Amino acid sequence: MTCSPPLGSEDGSSQIGGQAMTNEQKERITAMRHDGYGYTTIAKAVGLTKDNVKAYCRAHDLAGVKAQSNARITPDQSFCQCCGKPLYQIPGIKKLKFCSPDCRQQWWNTHPDQIKRKAIYSFTCAYCGNQFTAYGNTGRKYCCHSCYIAARFKGGESHD
Repeated sequence: MTCSPPLGSEDGSSQIGGQAMTNEQKERITAMRHDGYGYTTIAKAVGLTKDNVKAYCRAHDLAGVKAQSNARITPDQSFCQCCGKPLYQIPGIKKLKFCSPDCRQQWWNTHPDQIKRKAIYSFTCAYCGNQFTAYGNTGRKYCCHSCYIAARFKGGESHD
């Protein structure tokens, strides 16, 4: 599943900077720009990159108006980080970032660099003595398969 609608779809989406933009996103960008929001704040609210928002604003004479302050203003409505659909938040419940599980999975698959990995462990190889790290495995002994084979078969090759 892709989060952005294809070009030329019925909803009238266009493409700015390689990323499809829906009519809802265009309207939201225009409204937020008229309200004095900056490119970064709009990009976070709409679910696009700052460069896409800036390109749209320049193409539609919305550029040149500086944001009212350098402080980051939090918009009142949030949007799906993947497809840009409006999200309706329920007070007292954790804020939604995605409109569906498919959008959530698609976004994380395309942004693996933003995963905060906490289970990284450091070890010393039992065979060669080199330092190495492993994610999520506290029982590692060897840095690679060849060190395991050398230790297991006393330096010789395995003969199956």
